[in-house]
Amino acid sequence: MAGASKEDEPITQINVTPLVDVCLVLVIIFMAVAPMAVTLGIKVLESRPSNAEGKASVDENVQVRLALDGVITVNGTKTDGLTFRGVLASALTRSKDKMVIVTADAKNRVGQVVEILDASKQAGALKLAVMKADGGV
Repeated sequence: MAGASKEDEPITQINVTPLVDVCLVLVIIFMAVAPMAVTLGIKVLESRPSNAEGKASVDENVQVRLALDGVITVNGTKTDGLTFRGVLASALTRSKDKMVIVTADAKNRVGQVVEILDASKQAGALKLAVMKADGGV
């Protein structure tokens, strides 16, 4: 053993090169995927009383009401799931601002409200608003 060279000794140090390579590849992947991971959503603005001045009146907008039992009314006219999109599209053609105001109770399912908002956008609505029905908590 007195004549043993350094090459015969076992390697006791950790090789960090593969670890650094993997980390750099992961950083590059996250940098490339991060912009695509941002989901598109509905832009929500807080309404203020001064914003309504000079705009179309509430009567000129499309009023969609979702009841607790699932009944949908568009400008006071009851619709079902089959005729809702057609009634909504015809109401939007008569609307000045192409604005849809969805009124729902606090106990309504979020999925139903989102489906109405999605159908409104597909029918040509330019502005969307969500209101809580009176009497709910």
